[in-house]
Amino acid sequence: MELTGMQQFAVVAAGFGAGVLTSTVGVASLLSFPVLLALGLPPVVANVSNTIGLIAGSLSGSFGYRRELMVRPRLAWFVVITCTSGAVVGAVLLLCLPSGVFEAAVPWLIVLACLTVGVQPWLGRWLRRNDEPGGRRTALSPGTIVFAALTGVYGGYFGAGAGVMMMAVLSLGLDLDLRVVNALKTLALLVANVVAGLIFALVADVDFAVAGLLATGALIGGYAGAHLGRRLPPTLLRILIITAGLTTAVTML
Repeated sequence: MELTGMQQFAVVAAGFGAGVLTSTVGVASLLSFPVLLALGLPPVVANVSNTIGLIAGSLSGSFGYRRELMVRPRLAWFVVITCTSGAVVGAVLLLCLPSGVFEAAVPWLIVLACLTVGVQPWLGRWLRRNDEPGGRRTALSPGTIVFAALTGVYGGYFGAGAGVMMMAVLSLGLDLDLRVVNALKTLALLVANVVAGLIFALVADVDFAVAGLLATGALIGGYAGAHLGRRLPPTLLRILIITAGLTTAVTML
């Protein structure tokens, strides 16, 4: 579609903000996806273009977290493999299901993502109260692998809030510093976006002009977000994300 200069700026700005969110709380699509819908893109086209555009943000964010990822390189590879398998399934589901099913599911997926963002502080406190006394868990258990793969499926299908869900899964299954968990989450988003993006580029209707504008902003935002993610208080950002996400969901119902 043909975009005006202001619309192009809006997409780049949304990409920058989504890149920052990718590397911090992991709900990038709750910002960028509604912007693409507001421009008039059909939901499925907006989703696949958004997925491809945000690859740049998760790539630069993972590079920004490279020190944290090197703390547990073997674990990072397990996350890559697990999320790759899940993302393939999710992307195939998106392409196989009728578009009407996707349009009906989007508001509820956004609500689910917002609820996940909202309960994250209570989940973190519950996890700290229930730490296992028998040593630190630094390898993925079978249960954690299953839930990480399911989150990868969700990431490949839609992805809004998938980063927060992955943080919850990894925090539940591992005893690692939050910065390391955040780095692994950003890597997981990169894997999900790359796998789904490759499939979409081959067989789906993609607006590559919009995806390119998103990528331009996300590339810078993802790297900046990695630095912010080490020190940014999440409370205000979480409130803003929940408000924006719920507003979007209500308008789409």
